[in-house]
Amino acid sequence: MQPRKLERFVGELWQDSIMPALTEYIRIPAKSPFFDHDWERRGYLEDAVRLAVKWCEAHRIAGMTLEVVRLPGRTPLVYIEIPGTRPGTVLLYGHLDKQPEFSGWRDDLGPWKPVIENERLYGRGGADDGYALFASLGAMLALDDQRAAHPRCVLLLECSEESGSPDLPAYIDALSDRLGTPELVVCLDSGCGNYDQLWATTSLRGLVAGTLTVEVLELGVHSGDASGIVPSTFRIARQLLARIEDAATGEIIPPELHVAIPADRVEQARHAAHVLGAHVHDKFPFAHGCGPISRDSAELVLNRTWKPALEVIGAAGLPSLEAAGNVMRPRTQFKLSFRLPPTADADAVARRLKEILEADPPYGARVTFEREQASSGWCAGPVPPTLAASIERASTNYFGRSAVFMGEGVSIPFMGMLGAKFPRAQFLVTGVLGPQSNAHGPNEFLHLPTVRRLTCAIADVIGGHSG
Repeated sequence: MQPRKLERFVGELWQDSIMPALTEYIRIPAKSPFFDHDWERRGYLEDAVRLAVKWCEAHRIAGMTLEVVRLPGRTPLVYIEIPGTRPGTVLLYGHLDKQPEFSGWRDDLGPWKPVIENERLYGRGGADDGYALFASLGAMLALDDQRAAHPRCVLLLECSEESGSPDLPAYIDALSDRLGTPELVVCLDSGCGNYDQLWATTSLRGLVAGTLTVEVLELGVHSGDASGIVPSTFRIARQLLARIEDAATGEIIPPELHVAIPADRVEQARHAAHVLGAHVHDKFPFAHGCGPISRDSAELVLNRTWKPALEVIGAAGLPSLEAAGNVMRPRTQFKLSFRLPPTADADAVARRLKEILEADPPYGARVTFEREQASSGWCAGPVPPTLAASIERASTNYFGRSAVFMGEGVSIPFMGMLGAKFPRAQFLVTGVLGPQSNAHGPNEFLHLPTVRRLTCAIADVIGGHSG
């Protein structure tokens, strides 16, 4: 491997070929099925698949096979296989579906409007996770350019990740004979603590999401007539949430949502906190005068990677401010998102949450908690010395600094499933979601220097891997 030659190749590939395709991808409102139930008729996911296939066809490697696999009633999956010149199989993963628009974008930006500014490509899905296809195949093209030996590589691009990957297990089963048993899994859908070095993710949190409904009336009534007699659904909802979360501290109360944090993960969190310092929290756009839960960076790293947390991510039954009259509302609905420790059982947690929230409802109110997602997290095994050395070499070669290992607070259901299916596989989970990149929110961007370096690093790791 010649690192400087590889850098030049990857830089030119991104500038001349990848950037035009990726900007077109951002224009496609390919929302995940969870957010667009009419996705099949709208055809945006198909547009994203067609764009991906067209680019891959234009950059074929000798012996490469490409297929759009379709199972009835499911989103499509792009399957790419590149023969190896060395034993073993590497599985690379990415996704083409996107989160919804969200509000709060700068006036000159928008979710489906690609804008390049200060080495940042703004728009929904560039960093999460449209770049993964281009970085993965780009890394293989860079290896091919140097005639470097590498194992057989399989690329999977799914279209339901932002919905919790409900379609992926069926595809993994359907393709099991073709997939074989990968020795290394590379996932490019994670985060990075900064843009200065390669970050390897050691764990991912699980997720339970669902809707809490509290109902006391058949229809709304005059608040002056009913208040003091009819209980408030909002107040009842507050009482129910207090069973789960300490409102003063944010601590999650039920012990079933907690796990013992492994000692090595605590040590990794301390090291990551030392590297990042105040950047653990000052990367967030706090309102003037507001600050983080704690000033202890190591505590904050563990909070976001190994401790459970609750957020109310949506509400119904609340009229807009302009339309709010003096009415006792009949119902309140909250969409709840629980982030779980990596080793917690999401299905068991979901059942327990339903029991806690629905038990003995105040005033006999009609209370339901209907789960919509339940995905367990993932915790990597010990990093083998050879892979650790390969990651360190790649970080030093292309970032100029040592790699850092840290857990992430996000959820990637694919990782838990693959970890269970291939327990002996090694994992490199990494990504470009760094400070202010703001995936899922407004002004999402892809940091272009980082994605070019990451493409080089992935080529270096794959080129150095032997099955």
